[in-house]
Amino acid sequence: MQFRFLPNALTALAFLLLAQHAHGQLGGLHTYEFLNLSPSARLTALGGNLITVRDDDVNLALGNPAALNPDMHQQIAINHSFHVAGISHGYAAFGHHFDSLGLTSHLGVQYISYGTFDETNDRGEVLGTFDAAEYAINFGVGKQVYDRLAIGANLKVITSQMAGYSSFGLGADAAATYIDTARNLTATLVFRNMGRQVTYYTEDNLEPLPFEMQFGISKRLKYLPFRFSVIYRFLDRWNIRYDDPNAEPSILFFGEEQTEESPTSIWFDNFFRHLVFNGEFLLGARENFRLRFGYNHFMRRELGLDNFGSLAGFSFGVGVKISRFRIDYGHQSFHLGGGLNHISIATNLQEFKKKN
Repeated sequence: MQFRFLPNALTALAFLLLAQHAHGQLGGLHTYEFLNLSPSARLTALGGNLITVRDDDVNLALGNPAALNPDMHQQIAINHSFHVAGISHGYAAFGHHFDSLGLTSHLGVQYISYGTFDETNDRGEVLGTFDAAEYAINFGVGKQVYDRLAIGANLKVITSQMAGYSSFGLGADAAATYIDTARNLTATLVFRNMGRQVTYYTEDNLEPLPFEMQFGISKRLKYLPFRFSVIYRFLDRWNIRYDDPNAEPSILFFGEEQTEESPTSIWFDNFFRHLVFNGEFLLGARENFRLRFGYNHFMRRELGLDNFGSLAGFSFGVGVKISRFRIDYGHQSFHLGGGLNHISIATNLQEFKKKN
């Protein structure tokens, strides 16, 4: 095993990063949060995260550049989500394999538009309108360095404009994926959104990027066309609960109402907030029809309501290949107020060349 040193090195790096990010609560700590939005309908249906699969889907490279492989050669994908409150978000990507170098690359553009707003003065008089939008150009490469190990990296150029304020930043991702084809098992470690702002919205106000470490495993069953994945997010921090000072929790415990959570329930709630569970049925001789579902406990706890049932945190979707096009749909429930609908269309340009 030529890469025997990797587990020790990665463990040491993880402890160093853990020491730098010991605080809890995530909201409002970072800029460019749109980088964490799901890029495609497939990922939306799978709980918003899929770092453990390597196939011909070029959208996967945005979250895991180690997923880049020759099957993505000449793949092109266009994705658009109909977000809540009229917000629109999308991603377009193209993959290319350099056979002489053994490298696969991708180029993508991620965007979010918050819409148009009325600009008013302190008396509420409308003075005009302004827009708010953010963009990121992504370029990445991946390479299979050993029979069971692939590595990759992304570079991101980020720009943000909000009314009269703007910001420019640089980001990067790094990833390693272990592939055991004999057992249909995959494991991935990803360092996402490393980097910093280059120019700030306001002078001398540096805001950090939403850096995150993720680890995931994926297993395809031997006698069933089904693959499941478990992703552990925020390896670099433990406490990701939001402690609402105005909340008065009420918990039934053996029929008696308690006003405080036990340390055990707090620990388990925090632990499961790190996890994303998803599954995908791959149906048909060429896997042309796919059913997907996912569960994100962090989203459910953050967006669910105490006294009302909802599907917050749950997601589902379907994918089908018709002729030369793969069409995907994904839905992710946020709360009682609505959810996100995502549509993706992908094709391989080589198929058009073959037809001609």
